[in-house]
Amino acid sequence: MNRSDVLKIMAVLRGAYPQFYRGISRQEAEDTVNLWTDEFSADDPRLVGAAVKLFISGDEHGFPPVIGQIRAKMRLLTSSDEMTAMDAWGIVSKALRNGLYGSAEEFEKFPPIIKRIVGSSSMLREWAMMDTDTVHSVVASNFQRSYKAISSREKELAKLPPDVKDLVQGLNFAKDPQRLDGGGK
Repeated sequence: MNRSDVLKIMAVLRGAYPQFYRGISRQEAEDTVNLWTDEFSADDPRLVGAAVKLFISGDEHGFPPVIGQIRAKMRLLTSSDEMTAMDAWGIVSKALRNGLYGSAEEFEKFPPIIKRIVGSSSMLREWAMMDTDTVHSVVASNFQRSYKAISSREKELAKLPPDVKDLVQGLNFAKDPQRLDGGGK
């Protein structure tokens, strides 16, 4: 998204919230445009525009959005149904049925977040050898707790602007060069 795109979006916001923008100085307007241009530089202007319209259509408070609110609307527009901790455990539980002899194949089928929590095919095999009641109570509980924590962290990281994400990934890589993706996924 470039400066011209931001100016168009600001015009929409000015039309929707005329009272808020009435007394704004030229310098304040420039600062706002510069900030929005910087924050949304890597985003598709159509998506940002749709998020602004979504915000306006649901606004009950009468105040223009801040950048975080628009990012939240963008995530809402682009996210598919999220997997819950229970859904993730269901995938693992199903894989455990073939976990004694097919743990490597089952492990490879997992989405990255589940692989990260399970750790390895040998852990899947260990769980498959455990008592069923223990697996479906203790292991399931620990797995779901880990899933919620990692999922929550990933949601927070998704809120970061691209340049900050790159910085964080660079810092993670510097700490642990074995983590090629920078996030350990």
